[in-house]
Amino acid sequence: MATAKTPSKSAAKSKKPVGPKAGEYPGKIVDVDVSSEMSESFLEYAYSVIYSRALPDARDGLKPVHRRILHQMSEMGLRPERGHVKSARVVGEVMGKLHPHGDSAIYDALVRMAQSFSMRLPLIDGHGNFGSLDSGPAAMRYTESRLGTAAMAMVAETDEDTVDFGPNYDGQLQEPLVLPAAYPNLLVNGGSGIAVGMATNMAPHNLGEVIAATKYLIENPKATLKQLMKFVPGPDFPTGGEIVGIEGIQDAYETGKGSVKVRASVEISKVTTRKMGITIKELPFNIGPEKVVERIADLAKAKKIQGISDIIDLTDGQTGTNVVIEIKNGFEPEKVLEQLFKLTPMEDAFAINAVALVNGRPQTLGLKKLLEVFIEHRIEVVRRRSEFRKAKATSRLTLVDGLLKAIIDIDKVIKIIRGSDDAAAAKEKLIKDFKLNDEQVTYILDMPLRRLTKMSKIELETEGKELKKTIAELTALLKSEETIKAQVSLELTEVGKAFATPRKSRITAA
Repeated sequence: MATAKTPSKSAAKSKKPVGPKAGEYPGKIVDVDVSSEMSESFLEYAYSVIYSRALPDARDGLKPVHRRILHQMSEMGLRPERGHVKSARVVGEVMGKLHPHGDSAIYDALVRMAQSFSMRLPLIDGHGNFGSLDSGPAAMRYTESRLGTAAMAMVAETDEDTVDFGPNYDGQLQEPLVLPAAYPNLLVNGGSGIAVGMATNMAPHNLGEVIAATKYLIENPKATLKQLMKFVPGPDFPTGGEIVGIEGIQDAYETGKGSVKVRASVEISKVTTRKMGITIKELPFNIGPEKVVERIADLAKAKKIQGISDIIDLTDGQTGTNVVIEIKNGFEPEKVLEQLFKLTPMEDAFAINAVALVNGRPQTLGLKKLLEVFIEHRIEVVRRRSEFRKAKATSRLTLVDGLLKAIIDIDKVIKIIRGSDDAAAAKEKLIKDFKLNDEQVTYILDMPLRRLTKMSKIELETEGKELKKTIAELTALLKSEETIKAQVSLELTEVGKAFATPRKSRITAA
């Protein structure tokens, strides 16, 4: 048996520890309290997760990754009237320019925004296999996507100074810190996220109902929760289902926390000439038919549920959920159904925890507060948009006035330009002879001669009148807070007409 050789005493003495030479490391060692360092590092991490990943903004209802996807797709020109592009291309653009995280996280966020069973109002128009409640989507190299029509109402007017921009992760580009959001997306589409020390789980709602409540609150700022709930009686899940009881809904709308019981929608009828059956048409939110069928089969095999002879899953992408449960002769379908609700995911609880960022701080928000934050945001968007458009119209009017002065004696303008030694001399001569300012003269000199000669005085005068009218309307709008609110309400009405759909989830007494 071989034994390890032990070094001799002389060799051990000869090996001295090698340390840094004097002056080789000019830095110095600083004593740091471990507990303090860990506390600060943890807080930095927690803030990063809360603000940069996990929690949605109460104004547009989006987390940073969703906001970046929509903005970048808008920048790429992937509008509803354009063709689809590979989802991998979108993910690459978002990851390279705005969101330096894993491509799988970006693709997962994109997929969710395209799923009609996840979003009450899908924001992405997907082409290909975007998954189901029981199976995941195809890889991003196989699927294609573009912005949905509803997403255009989220990103429209971003280029009109309606929202603040900030630097991206490497400081080379600018990205919106929030989207204009023409409707209360946080309420409409809901959302979920787990931060450090807190989590959010928002239920989706019906767009038409939410818009009606928002308009009522604009007109009646002191409206009570009871009055708002006349318009928004409860969540409206994209998969339908039956909401049992309103106590949990009231708690959630009042405090931001509550639990909603959701049941499957079923029909009891004859499935054969001799047998009765229970047909499942809708399931609770985020519950897939395969999971339900598997659970029922296990319970029937274990004799925990009596009276089931067969289960047939006829669900497909066209007809939706369709699970037929055959009942044995001698058993009452109603009694069997009670057991199914009790023991299977056919009845599920949706825990609402309405946590979102307000002015950069996480808050638990009730229904009224959520609507107030959105209204305040839209008022600011309309104000900034109006100021931008007024400034643009004013600038254009200045140029039109200059062209009108020049067009009166176009031959003289051309003569001055041709007769001048350089642009500076031509500019000076035009300013002096036609009483123009520097901006007007620069515009005339930069204009191709063929355009200048074809200018129509009547067309310019018409444009000038329209610009003056626009400026007057925008000025009147900006002077009145009530007029701005009326404009917000009008735009909400237009969004409702474009995208509102009938309620899917029914609300029944407990």
